[in-house]
Amino acid sequence: MPVRLRSRSLHMVVAIAVLCLLIALVGCSASGGPAPASPSPSTPSATSVSEERIDIKDFRFAPADLVVAPGARVFVVNEDSAPHTVTAEDANAFGTGTFEGGQTAAFTAPLTAGTYRYVCDIHPSMTGTLTVR
Repeated sequence: MPVRLRSRSLHMVVAIAVLCLLIALVGCSASGGPAPASPSPSTPSATSVSEERIDIKDFRFAPADLVVAPGARVFVVNEDSAPHTVTAEDANAFGTGTFEGGQTAAFTAPLTAGTYRYVCDIHPSMTGTLTVR
């Protein structure tokens, strides 16, 4: 009889441990992780902030010149195999940091109207402009 009780206790401990692990995994996947791999910029957001998109393909930004509203969320999809950045000439204005091929990064457009030139820090021949109005 004591063996049965010990076995039942062990099974209970294992079941509780597995349950805790599952709860932790679900909790981690629902909290502030990285940006989604394939954003849907055309989907309206809960707030009235617009969403825009820049694609990187063949070492070019498309579109290279983008017009957005102040505070717009801009998703950048890297379709190349090489890492890239989107960095405003005034680095305090906006930037993505380095992100790998196949990944998506995002930044928030400045709130001040104007034209902001940007570049890929890794590949300086890649340039574009972001016009906020």
